[in-house]
Amino acid sequence: MHPLAKLDHLHLWHPFTQMRDWLKREPLVLVGGRGALLRDVHGREYLDANSSIWTNLHGHRHPRINAAIRSQLDRIAHSSALGFANEPASLLAARLVKAANSGGGNPAAPPAPQLGKVFFSDNGSTALEVALKLAYEFARRSGHCPKPRFLSLEGAYHGDTVGAVSLGHIDLFHQSYAGLLFKTDKVMAPYCYRCPFNRAQPERADARDYRVCRWECLGIIARRFETRKRSGNPYAAFVFEPLVQGAAGIVPQPKGWLRQAAEMARAHGAPLIADEVMTGFGRTGFPCDARSRPSQETSLFASHAEGVQPDFLALAKGLTGGYLPMAATLTTPAVFDAFLGEYEEFKTFFHGHTFTANQLGAAAALASLDLLESGPSLRARLRLQQSLREALPGLWSLPNVGDIRQIGLVAGVELVRDWRKRKPFEPVERSGIRVCEAMARRGVLTRPVGNVIVLMPPYCTTPAQVRTMVAALAEAVSEELGG
Repeated sequence: MHPLAKLDHLHLWHPFTQMRDWLKREPLVLVGGRGALLRDVHGREYLDANSSIWTNLHGHRHPRINAAIRSQLDRIAHSSALGFANEPASLLAARLVKAANSGGGNPAAPPAPQLGKVFFSDNGSTALEVALKLAYEFARRSGHCPKPRFLSLEGAYHGDTVGAVSLGHIDLFHQSYAGLLFKTDKVMAPYCYRCPFNRAQPERADARDYRVCRWECLGIIARRFETRKRSGNPYAAFVFEPLVQGAAGIVPQPKGWLRQAAEMARAHGAPLIADEVMTGFGRTGFPCDARSRPSQETSLFASHAEGVQPDFLALAKGLTGGYLPMAATLTTPAVFDAFLGEYEEFKTFFHGHTFTANQLGAAAALASLDLLESGPSLRARLRLQQSLREALPGLWSLPNVGDIRQIGLVAGVELVRDWRKRKPFEPVERSGIRVCEAMARRGVLTRPVGNVIVLMPPYCTTPAQVRTMVAALAEAVSEELGG
């Protein structure tokens, strides 16, 4: 075993990992990378099929981002945002506000609310925590609801801090901490493949495309809002991941769901908190026409795809291009104004992070935004979206593939025992883990969400590399599941 692997076994505790299993074998120790490739201590190369847990947008060691960080190092690495401002964070805040108020050419994008203020933090959990605290206190100070309460979706995952966990509804992750949490409400999410209201028999196609229902999921949301409003204490906010729920299993929303759900929330006085930690910065791709041809008109944010502008926008993961931990919560001037007052009134937002507005992170984020807005990046994202669309249908020939869900530059492949009955594998069978281990043996790295294999490669991934990823997945499924 390599000396670094021994040190890992001796001292490290890995997140979301059963360490008994981890300690049974030598871990893969990564020491290098370039573009969509990673390299381990033994010199083996792997394709990064999940962008290093959904963060790396432009590929590893991108020269533009590397240069931006090196340039910033020649000035200053970090100074506190408690009482001091700095150059790159100020520039980044302005750029994020501009991007968040642009519909990307979408005529349905609303003119309001305008997002004008940015609070920086460290990661997706803290970005949501900031949004929760701001929404809670704004609801109280504005008199909107005396006892603020939040509504989120079944299968929701918004992070691992206590507030973010309180919004979550995945028992596997959250039930252990129930005694620490505050009460939130949940409402049905539109999981078309496993929806009890979908009367269609399984087909070899994305379940959103052949579903037979009457939008019962939206009817449930409407009734929940109406009940809450009649109580005289409307929701402090409706919290959602736009277009697709990530940790729920790459569960996409059918076209029109987000717009209608947001309209219901607005009609019942509930502000919107959009968790774009995973979906932001172009990850959900370009809208397609009836022939699945992508349009080049796009926003960096998934919410805008259906003309939804939130009151709170939580960003992280890809914010720095996957280089450094940094997050941002954007909100409206009205929320900001509710915290203005004399010093002795103590209306300050009493919340902060040591590395808030870190200069290195901001410099990386500015370089990433430059790349995202460039012509080459737009063309690369269009090419990647189309490459996935062309390669993924080949997986339908596998009897253990139940659903293939693509949302722009994100794909989830749900593994089942019997596709005709949508019968899932049991946790003890470790089907998703086994398939990903078999993919790693073929030089492709990703991580499952239960029985769902995630493909979310960097934007620089070539069509040939996409085909290699999908082929490795097909071979792994056949090898491990006998399909």
